[in-house]
Order: sequence, then C-alpha cells, then structure tokens
Amino acid sequence: MTTTVGSEDAAESLAKGIVGARLGACVQIVPIRSIYRWDGEVRVDAEWQCVVKTSTTRVDELVAHIKAHHTYDVPEVVVTPVTGGSDDYLAWVSEETS
Repeated sequence: MTTTVGSEDAAESLAKGIVGARLGACVQIVPIRSIYRWDGEVRVDAEWQCVVKTSTTRVDELVAHIKAHHTYDVPEVVVTPVTGGSDDYLAWVSEETS
C-alpha cells in the first residue's frame, strides 16, 4: 500500500503510528517530487512516499487509519496486491500485522 505526505516529519509520524498499531510490518519512506493538478492548477511539490508492507486482513483498518491521521483533503491510498515473494518475508509481514 502506498500513500504520500507533505513532509518528512509527517511521514515518520504516520509510519510510527502504522507500525505501532500493527497495521503494517514496515513502512519505507522515500522522498519524491510530485506533479499533479489540484484546484484547477498544475502543482509541483516535494513529497514523501510511504510504502507500507501489510497483510490483506489489515488493509481496511490501514486505509481508515491513514484517512484519520492524514493532513491532505484527499490522501493517496493505493493498495497493490502481492502475487509472490519470499515465503519467510511474507510470513514475517503476516506475523507482525496479526
């Protein structure tokens, strides 16, 4: 699952809340540059992308958590299914989010 926020501090705070609530096993924070249209104008902003490693059983709660703790009017929340990977890693994600 991915979302973006407007500052490094906001990314870290959101990530700590997610991991602390066991909604995600890990959150990777990556600085990015976003170009998008909002309120009729094209904007260019620095953002921090949060990539959350979670299990399918926690997705709905994770989305609700992000919406409740996000500063954007319309936060990005994109869920990408995992179709494979290391069995050990996927087991760890499942364990950490249960």
